[in-house]
Amino acid sequence: MSAARSFTTAMFALTRPRHGRRASDVAENPTATRIPPLSAPVSWGLTLIVALFGALLRIIRLGEPRAVVFDETYYVKDAWTMLNTGEPRDWPDTVVWNGERVSPNIPFAAGDVDGWLDSAEYVVHPPMGKWLIALGLRLCGGAQHVWAWRIATALAGVVAIVILIRLALRLWHNMPVALVAGYLMAIDGVGIVLSRTALLDNFIMVFALGAFMLLVMHRDWSRRRLFAAHEADPDAKPPQIACSWYRVGAAVLLGLATGVKWSGTYFFAVFCIISVLWDAWLYHQAGYRHWFLNAGLGSGLLAALYMIPLYALSYLATWIGWFIHPDSYMHDWALSHPGQGVAWLPPTLRSFVEYHRQMWQFHTTLDAPHDYKANPLTWPLQIRPTSFYWEKPSGHPGLCSLAPKSECVAAVTSLGNPIIWWLGSLCTLVAIGIAIWRRGDWRIWAVLAGFLAGWLPWAQYLHRTTFTFYSIVLLPWITLAICYVLDWIRETCTSALWRATLIGVLVVTTLISIFFYPIWTAMPVPYEFWLSHMWLDSWI
Repeated sequence: MSAARSFTTAMFALTRPRHGRRASDVAENPTATRIPPLSAPVSWGLTLIVALFGALLRIIRLGEPRAVVFDETYYVKDAWTMLNTGEPRDWPDTVVWNGERVSPNIPFAAGDVDGWLDSAEYVVHPPMGKWLIALGLRLCGGAQHVWAWRIATALAGVVAIVILIRLALRLWHNMPVALVAGYLMAIDGVGIVLSRTALLDNFIMVFALGAFMLLVMHRDWSRRRLFAAHEADPDAKPPQIACSWYRVGAAVLLGLATGVKWSGTYFFAVFCIISVLWDAWLYHQAGYRHWFLNAGLGSGLLAALYMIPLYALSYLATWIGWFIHPDSYMHDWALSHPGQGVAWLPPTLRSFVEYHRQMWQFHTTLDAPHDYKANPLTWPLQIRPTSFYWEKPSGHPGLCSLAPKSECVAAVTSLGNPIIWWLGSLCTLVAIGIAIWRRGDWRIWAVLAGFLAGWLPWAQYLHRTTFTFYSIVLLPWITLAICYVLDWIRETCTSALWRATLIGVLVVTTLISIFFYPIWTAMPVPYEFWLSHMWLDSWI
């Protein structure tokens, strides 16, 4: 007990600003330590402990349910045929299996995975996400193992926890706050379900989060250069901050995010704008004149000259398989449609552009009815979660044994921890107010970035068929909003209130996640237990 008490005391001691300065002041001091006064091994050790906890929640029973869950019907079978033939292949609508005509998903889940057709499949998302699923299949024994379908998304979810902790540490220079960010992501239902299902959206989230981390690192690097140069010679021209390996890496990661789904384009646009605005504010803080022109026509323009081509090339690289396989979908469209499309392009590129035009038409006109269609405006409040899986197991396995007279069900519901999402949505609004009261706090853009890039653009597609699980890309920013307000409480309120708030958030969110975990992971439970989780009628 004394060791635990000492550890807790040490952790809370890190939350008090040194020498009477606020944590935000320390964060803006170019000569200040950029991490809390913990050694790097300890800091990374705490990070990895939280990540390991998140990994256990994602990987234990990863092969359950042993079924093709929701849109795995597209992505897993595409990944498997890509691994075997180089390109996605069509599958028959039904097959005869054990004397019955059934969906090919049934024998596929049972290990009969060789039923694809020779024809190429019309795929409406770029290939990167499927290649990552295929990599997991390749390294883990093939599609005969259900958990191998999902290992790539599970690892993506764990990597996201690590990145988020290190990002929060750079933003607030406070280890407890950073660990809270990672812990909330580790225990959230959307994060858990999307890490245990072979869908694409987890990959967009981790690529975008990694890119944003690199842009924050670029900001730190730029700040040190500008302040050091101005202090050395206030009359000299400001140093170059347009080009850095951080921005190179961010452009590549955002190109790969777009190679998973086109919604990655919005992250590229928003993140680049935020990065240039940070440049402008840094020129101003350092004391340089014409700071807005230096950022807009200087570093911003120069950054665009190399980041846009890198972004585009990274996206195109995800399509290499399409280019090198002559039987890929629409590969020879230009040859069979002379004079159509963008006529001045070479035939293969003309086919490529026409394929993209058809994909764009599909995505912008998709309005098919669906039981779990959810208006994008409701995503942050988790009003209409997506049911990925619902079965009634025979007998009374698992927790069903506790209620032998009750009907037994197993469900996978992509529903976030309600407290995390509702509190995070509220904290986002509160954080905006705090930033205004502080007369500007650059970290508010770290909170709003994901909302502006991952949520707001969907407002133009309110008619489209969309699902709440797309909100996985908002999860890091939801947790950052909570951390923003927690850090403000730490700076402005008493230690007792800060500790009570922190403990209260952790205890309540943990208990809610324990309660919901069975319906996130297909544990067999009594029907009444499942029903007790349906707090809103729209959740059913």
